[in-house]
Amino acid sequence: MKKNISIIGSGFAGLSAACYLAKAGHKVKVYEKNESIGGRARQYKKDGFTFDMGPTWYWMPDVFERFFADFDKQPSDYYELIKLSPAYSIYFDQNERMIIGDTLDKIYAEFERIEPGSSKSLAKFVEAARDNYSIAIKDLVYRPGISPLELITPETTLKIGQFFSTIAQKVRKRFKNPQLIQALEFPVLFLGAKPSDTPAFYNFMNYADLGLGTWHPKGGMFEVIRGIAQLAQDLGVSIHTQSNISEIKVNKKAQVEGLICNEKFIPSDVVLSGADYHHTESLLDLNYRQYSEKYWSKKTFAPSSLLFYVGFDKKLKNVDHHTLFFDVDFKAHAYSIYDKPSWPEEPLFYASFPSKTDKVAAPDGQEAGIFLIPLAPGIEDNEQLRESYFDKILSRFEKITQQKVKKNIIFKKSYCVNDFVNDYNSYKGNAYGLANTLLQTAFLRPKLKSRKVNGLYFTGQLTVPGPGVPPSLISGKLSAELIDKKN
Repeated sequence: MKKNISIIGSGFAGLSAACYLAKAGHKVKVYEKNESIGGRARQYKKDGFTFDMGPTWYWMPDVFERFFADFDKQPSDYYELIKLSPAYSIYFDQNERMIIGDTLDKIYAEFERIEPGSSKSLAKFVEAARDNYSIAIKDLVYRPGISPLELITPETTLKIGQFFSTIAQKVRKRFKNPQLIQALEFPVLFLGAKPSDTPAFYNFMNYADLGLGTWHPKGGMFEVIRGIAQLAQDLGVSIHTQSNISEIKVNKKAQVEGLICNEKFIPSDVVLSGADYHHTESLLDLNYRQYSEKYWSKKTFAPSSLLFYVGFDKKLKNVDHHTLFFDVDFKAHAYSIYDKPSWPEEPLFYASFPSKTDKVAAPDGQEAGIFLIPLAPGIEDNEQLRESYFDKILSRFEKITQQKVKKNIIFKKSYCVNDFVNDYNSYKGNAYGLANTLLQTAFLRPKLKSRKVNGLYFTGQLTVPGPGVPPSLISGKLSAELIDKKN
């Protein structure tokens, strides 16, 4: 039976689900509280500069290809991909810079430069990561997290030990050089937890990084959002922005009835929320909520972020499209995120300069810069703190890259914990959802389907399969399949 389905949120997961549900013949409407579609993947434009406000890394191109293939399309029907060369670089100090190339041979050579003999260990490490990638991304992540039996396959039974050891242990077993260790632990940060708390099986992220490469959609990640939204609309989906949902209506039989949107009732047979899971349940009466405040307070959340979107009046040197600054103590910064939530004394940071690759990102002769400091969710956020940390990282940036840039700033826009709460109703202002630790994997994550309200479903970074853009696309598919199967 075809249903009237209302989707809350127009991020990757919500739009993905909308496409699948519309293809199945349902009448689908998407409601977005902000002025623009995209959720965390919105776009910011100013004075000829264009910034992705959220995701800037395009990894796992095969997941995007699989998504579009489900509709007899391909990514190139909607956007152009550029493979970055180099993929990214890492500064460990002013004169210590590691370049991650666009092929494995280049990466092997770079490892060998830093530590003779390490390329052989890396080749074995990548091969093991490739094997895990094949198991995880081609199979396991496309399971809905209903039962622990989903994780039991002939392949995973041979790798059971990898679920009870960690990425940190696995990397340190093969590598001793601290720079190589940091380079190999970096991709795991996309899963939202410390390498010492992330199961070793998740080293498939290293294959996503080193084996498949880093890409850039021409025009930015928002072009991917725009493409999926176009696909959804071509399938009959209607998308409504500036549509704030204040309540989910449920009848006495615990059946969803619809939404209150901008103070108007929207009747719905099914409601699917791609908004923050905790916030979505706050739209229900207390007796219809599955998870208590105590439950959420005990969960390990992925970090929040302090971001700056900066326009420079000149081209910058000694930086790549993606540049990581690991010139301070990683453990100390991680401690301030996960162990004792506080502002880090000396933060690691990431910088993206899309105008190094993409002319539309900045006017001729100028540079668009995005700076990101990972932070603990829920910590104090004010303009004074933001300014002090901007000055702190820019001073280090100038010293490490050997150039003056502060006087070349045309404008800057900051974005931090309070903005994630205000714009996305994000729990404690987290930026990336719920971390993928052992006790927050697969069936141990919040469920796609409400066990208390018939017709209420969830999708996105706080549910299955986890944080990140490719998992969000998959989450949309999983939730849509559950809805279509049930209805």
